[in-house]
Amino acid sequence: MDLREYIAQLEDIGQLQVVEGADWDLEIGTITELMAEKGGPALLFDGIKGYPRGYRVVANLLNSPKRLGTALGMSPDLPTMELVGLLKRKFNELKPVPPVEVSQGPVLDNVREGGEVDMLQFPAPRWHEQDGGRYIGTGDMVIMRDPDGNWVNVGTYRVQLHERDTLGLYISGGHHGKLIRQKYWAQGKSCPVAVVLGAHPVMWVPAFLAFPWGSSECDAAGGLLGRPIEVIKGEYTGLPIPAYAEIAIEGECPPPEVESREEGPFGEWTGYYGSGARNEAVIKVKRIMYRSDPILLGSPPLKPPSSGSASYVFRSANLWHELEKLGIPDIRGVWHLRGGGSRYFSVISIKQRYTGHAKQVAMAAMSGPEGAYHGRFVIVVDDDIDPSNEQDVLWAMATRCDPATAIEVVRDCWSDRLDPLIHPEKKARGEFANSRAVIIACKPFHWIDDFPTVNRASPELRNRTLSKWKELFSKS
Repeated sequence: MDLREYIAQLEDIGQLQVVEGADWDLEIGTITELMAEKGGPALLFDGIKGYPRGYRVVANLLNSPKRLGTALGMSPDLPTMELVGLLKRKFNELKPVPPVEVSQGPVLDNVREGGEVDMLQFPAPRWHEQDGGRYIGTGDMVIMRDPDGNWVNVGTYRVQLHERDTLGLYISGGHHGKLIRQKYWAQGKSCPVAVVLGAHPVMWVPAFLAFPWGSSECDAAGGLLGRPIEVIKGEYTGLPIPAYAEIAIEGECPPPEVESREEGPFGEWTGYYGSGARNEAVIKVKRIMYRSDPILLGSPPLKPPSSGSASYVFRSANLWHELEKLGIPDIRGVWHLRGGGSRYFSVISIKQRYTGHAKQVAMAAMSGPEGAYHGRFVIVVDDDIDPSNEQDVLWAMATRCDPATAIEVVRDCWSDRLDPLIHPEKKARGEFANSRAVIIACKPFHWIDDFPTVNRASPELRNRTLSKWKELFSKS
């Protein structure tokens, strides 16, 4: 039903560790980073320095396949590609389920308005040493309504804590939230906005994926959960706010010429500070709603291959789903290599069926909503390669990719100021294009039957041997 129920599930399977007495200033962030690097459990911080007990922060909720499987009601022990395949099927079969409006919910346990608004009451961490401040919104849901189409968009955008009633809101170029916000500003209006700072993780997932313009992530979350989300209509904004959210705020984003604040820098998913401090839009908070003993959901970006979320798993499944929707046959697996964050290395495994099949897949992978933004390398491999196995992928590149004929560069692609490779002068001019390398690491199709045979035991022989010598391998 909510974040608390999921946390209880993690505790039951030994995937949660409670941390007492950490400081919001860098300690929570560094403990989160170190635990993610070692593949440890999710973390629930309580007794945070300077805050009453019960005002908690949870982190590393979805950054392992085991915890992700639990959140989705699947086995926590699924092999990686099987998990991605099941997720892809969920996206293929997804039927949007619109939310249902209710009048009450735990998020209304405590309500503060006007002069009572105080965002400093929540233990927002300063996650990284070079961050320009405290970031209360990392694992968040930023909710806006398109003024023309009247549909609701939900995105995950970074939210900085400025003062009691003022937050910073940074949205990268091209994202739906930014386009919606600009529509209000073009009319000289402030953009109504709600921000959820703790929700069921599956409800949060669609917020960081790429869905088509005009389709609501609220409906997608209901489809993933298999039931409508219960929402309360915000009194100030009229926006749908999950009734079981931990913390939610309502406010407005005035045009930048009316008010803006210095925002950043912030350590991002690329593993760098891709952009410095500069003036950005703000949210003027009008109303706060929160549960008693609230839990702030943290998902700080970390230097790859560590991650504060399982976005690489969901993005892999969503890209696979997009390719199948285009009618491209025999996609056998899709994976974003973790060493490149959740976007820089997209690997697609295919069963080659015709000349140009691999190239078709590569070009399609960098053209849809999920693959178009801020990538670097698209690698296509044969179906005997596990795209989630980096050593397998490197071997395919080393032995099946002729650099002179199988690598192409596509220029002027969609990126943003977070890209560390864009020159500062270009960033200053607002030029955020980058290039992509298409790498075909497949056996050449026109002589695929004559390609050298791999010197590895067949799957049948391997399975027969493992079955016969089960005791030997269970000890190793």
